Amino acid sequence: MGGGAARSGCPLRLKRRLLPLLLGLCSWTAALRGNDNSESLPESIPSAPGTLPHFMEEPDDAYIIKSNPIVLRCKAMPAMQIFFKCNGEWVHQNEHVSEESMDETTGLKVREVFINVTRQQVEDFHGPEDYWCQCVAWSHLGTSKSRKASVRIAYLRKNFEQDPQGKEVPIEGMIVLHCRPPEGVPAAEVEWLKNEEPIDSNLDENIDTRADHNLIIRQARLSDSGNYTCMAANIVAKRRSMSATVVVYVNGGWSSWTEWSNCNAQCGRGWQKRSRTCTNPAPLNGGAFCEGMSVQKITCTSLCPVDGNWEVWSEWSVCSPECEHLRVRECIAPPPRNGGKYCEGLSQESENCTEGLCIQDIETASDIALYSGLGAAVIAVAVLVVGVTLYRRSQSNSLLLNSSMQPDLTVSRTYSGPICLQDPMDKELMTESSLFNPLSDIKVKVQSSFMVSLGVTERAEYHGKAHSGTFPHGNNRAFGTMQARNKATYIQNLSSLSTRSELKTTAIFGHLGGRLVVPNTGVSLLVPHGAIPEESSWEIYLAITQKESSLQPEGTDVLLGPEVTCGPSDLSVSTPFALTIPHCAEVNSEHWNIHLKKRTPQGKWEEVMSVEEETTSCYCLLDPYACHILLNSFGTYALIGEPISDCAVRQLKVAVFGCLSCNSLDYNLRVYCMDNTPCAFQEVVSDERLQGGQLLEEPKLLHFKGNTFSLQISVLDIPPFLWRIKPFTACQEVPFSRVWCSSQQPLHCAFSLERYTPATTQLSCKICVRQVKGHEQILQIQTSILENERETVTFFAHEDSNFPAQMGPKAFKIPYSIRQRICATFDTPNAKGKDWQMLAQKNSINRNLSYFATQSSPSAVILDLWEARHQHDGDLDSLACALEEIGRTHSKISDITETEIEEPDFNYSRQNGL
Repeated sequence: MGGGAARSGCPLRLKRRLLPLLLGLCSWTAALRGNDNSESLPESIPSAPGTLPHFMEEPDDAYIIKSNPIVLRCKAMPAMQIFFKCNGEWVHQNEHVSEESMDETTGLKVREVFINVTRQQVEDFHGPEDYWCQCVAWSHLGTSKSRKASVRIAYLRKNFEQDPQGKEVPIEGMIVLHCRPPEGVPAAEVEWLKNEEPIDSNLDENIDTRADHNLIIRQARLSDSGNYTCMAANIVAKRRSMSATVVVYVNGGWSSWTEWSNCNAQCGRGWQKRSRTCTNPAPLNGGAFCEGMSVQKITCTSLCPVDGNWEVWSEWSVCSPECEHLRVRECIAPPPRNGGKYCEGLSQESENCTEGLCIQDIETASDIALYSGLGAAVIAVAVLVVGVTLYRRSQSNSLLLNSSMQPDLTVSRTYSGPICLQDPMDKELMTESSLFNPLSDIKVKVQSSFMVSLGVTERAEYHGKAHSGTFPHGNNRAFGTMQARNKATYIQNLSSLSTRSELKTTAIFGHLGGRLVVPNTGVSLLVPHGAIPEESSWEIYLAITQKESSLQPEGTDVLLGPEVTCGPSDLSVSTPFALTIPHCAEVNSEHWNIHLKKRTPQGKWEEVMSVEEETTSCYCLLDPYACHILLNSFGTYALIGEPISDCAVRQLKVAVFGCLSCNSLDYNLRVYCMDNTPCAFQEVVSDERLQGGQLLEEPKLLHFKGNTFSLQISVLDIPPFLWRIKPFTACQEVPFSRVWCSSQQPLHCAFSLERYTPATTQLSCKICVRQVKGHEQILQIQTSILENERETVTFFAHEDSNFPAQMGPKAFKIPYSIRQRICATFDTPNAKGKDWQMLAQKNSINRNLSYFATQSSPSAVILDLWEARHQHDGDLDSLACALEEIGRTHSKISDITETEIEEPDFNYSRQNGL
């Protein structure tokens, strides 16, 4: 028995008190040598003298990365043996790696054990909790258990549960960026990057990254703008979120108003202005522009300096004992004021009152009598001389009045200004000494057929110094007959110009919108797509009033274009429509203050806005020759110009028409000065067609300044042996007020030329139209007076004369599909700013952008304005280039084929008054 006990490794010959312990060790050893399915080891062994095992190192939680196994370790003292138990089962002895050492301090045995745990082991375990392992250590006294260490497979998913979103926040606003990292084991740690640089919240108290992975910026600063990224990482991998763009914008604020400028006119009426800038602060990063006006203008009047002037000399004083008398005057007629000059010269004069015969000590009566007699004699001689002179003069006048050669004075002309004698024949006639000799000191009353044609009833008198000679009766009789006939003709022409009916175009519009045009007038109306509700249609009209406008400008204000009516007035539109009105002002904000006015139902005119005004109710864009207005209500509108300096220019078109008169030898030239607007020229052309007039030269542009100087019209270089013009008719002068305040009525000056023989069929001359001290234009006339030989100068005509109304997509230059894509692109703000503002800037729209900001689609309204400005050229290439410069599109609109555009039928308009 003892040999068997020795082979089994169980010492049986021990003392009796150690027997139970040895029996327990035998059974424990046998269990370890068995397989994995052996019965559980005992939780404790019989007690023995010593201490329980103390763990110096316990197994830690571990993560399996990819397919790499992990190592669990356990270290205890004193320990006879250490084994691992995983998920409630003992780990086989072969899987343990054990090391043994001695603690030098206590002399106790120290044991350290290692095991490996593979990914497969963890994946194969399907329990209610994570895979776990625990150490059990034995000593002579008993057993000790370590903490449970969990073993998990580490991973990190790719997609974030919540990516941070970009934001636009005002300065000093709060920014909160949310981030929920991907699911992972162990849980991912989050780090924030700004422009790829890590954010350290410990260095910036304004930033907090501790709240549930979110990034919080308490008060946004301009420097906080940038691209923010959420970084998630654990022991397996790193993941990046989508970048979020944060834009910290600054809304614009007005600076303080500047002081009012000095009045720009040193004398009389002018203007002064003050300004402010949107720089307090300036809008940044797409912030809103300042609302309101950046410039304010008011009219002002500077007191003109008045130079002093002497009053009339006083009577001479009584002769003094020194033989002198005095007279005085004062500088009070008027006195100098407002910095004017004081009178030049002496305020007192003295002279000898006895003509040098002063004897101060006359004491005898005989001397006094002597000098008194001499004085009486001188007076008598003077009276006799005067009497003889008057008698001779009366005799001369009697002979003149009884003369049989009495001149006919009704044929000459009246001029409201200085008479111009430009024709060589006139100069010849004036130099003949015999022409006016019988007319000594006679007031010649002259009457101008030109003044009659203008409807002027005032008469001026020309005072001429007469010369001796005779007056040519034959020429005088023919001249008078011709002038009487021409007067009647001109008055009839003026009447026809002032009684015209209005031009009108109408059409029925629906949801697709369209365009109305009054042909050859420059007046048009654009109704955008969608302005009229769906399933409804309206008959819309556009008219120009050609009779005398009911709007009477005040002072030097000018009606710059036609009075335009659009309707019906009760139609309300959802988006602004574009009304185009031509004007004749040379655009310059330093010289003009232009207003838009509207007529009320009561017939009064009220101001809608100034063109330079910042407002959100309507918008005016002033081009060189037309004003494009965005409006929400129909009615009657007109443009009024207020000149704020003498340099304000009103553009006049000068045209010359000609036709034969009833007398086959006479040829009439009619010179028109009208506003440089198509409708004004159209009126003249229509009237001349009725009279048989022919345009002889291409019209030219005259810049007429508001400097109070008159207009002169002259006929020059008439062939002297083929044609002649009557004396005093080669030059006509029109007062400034008649030109400046013409109220849309064209000026009409007529000249009558006479051929010497019917064989003359060619006319060559020059028409000079000039403003005194201003601009001048020369029109070269070279024409045949016979209609079958005359070379025709074509009247202008736009293509709109063929299509006064267009409905639907055909009315617009930009295809609707392209327009929708542009609006969708540019109405959306981005980090660099609001793109519609860039679109406006590229289309030269730099003022009053607050108007577009109030629209539901700013880009659509900008494109409507583009359509109104380019109705004739349709320059899609320029629009495409603007889009490419912005960088948001790379396709040219002009390459779009016409097959992409729907072409529905369109109706012709009903056109009245033509």
